[in-house]
Amino acid sequence: MTMYFRESYHTDAAPQAIGPYSQAVRAGETIYISGQIPLDPNTMELVAGDFRGQVEQVITNIEAVCGAAGGTLCQVVKLNVYLTDLAKFEMVNEVLDEYFLEPYPARAAVGVAQLPKGAEVEMEAVMHAADLES
Repeated sequence: MTMYFRESYHTDAAPQAIGPYSQAVRAGETIYISGQIPLDPNTMELVAGDFRGQVEQVITNIEAVCGAAGGTLCQVVKLNVYLTDLAKFEMVNEVLDEYFLEPYPARAAVGVAQLPKGAEVEMEAVMHAADLES
């Protein structure tokens, strides 16, 4: 089988993959970060607490994977947000505003019926990596 990406990235600071996928892969100048739910990477359980804390954990997980690839959240150019309750979208906006600077990443938000492990939120990201060593 031919592999079309140059390398994959892994960190113990983010939840381990719960299936046959990589935390992130690089293709050219782009790093694709797999969907993250609010799992504590130490316990692999959903974090306790309110929805805001869950969104913060998702961003923390994405940030850890960015770091494993040699980058930061500042290099994220696209976010896809999946919510089981679109009424909580404003809270997502509030949290994202604390972690991202203008110009903000492009984004999609999608309401879904269900997410892995019963999570209420999942996000995947695309990071621009032109200035990172491969």
